[in-house]
Amino acid sequence: MPKPYLKEFRGDVVRVAQNRDTNTMISEIASDLGIHEGTLNKWLRRADLGAGTADHRKSGATSDEKVQLRAANRRIKVLEQELEFMRRAAAYFGQAQTPSK
Repeated sequence: MPKPYLKEFRGDVVRVAQNRDTNTMISEIASDLGIHEGTLNKWLRRADLGAGTADHRKSGATSDEKVQLRAANRRIKVLEQELEFMRRAAAYFGQAQTPSK
């Protein structure tokens, strides 16, 4: 199990990485501080999501947005089922109203 890092340490590391020079790579910061580069990248993504500055197409949506998306998808599914029912009912009643020749 990986060692847990203190919240303050994670916050300090994220601030250092966010305020780095353009020539400094994240891997350099991670190795200087003794953490894995993937861990630092994960902390940076979480910080961006928490601040609302992340590109959600790349890094995933926030949990609130995911809940809203699931609810919207459920509503769309229900509406599509209702529409299909109405189409079938209209076709059925349309045939029943046609006079015989």
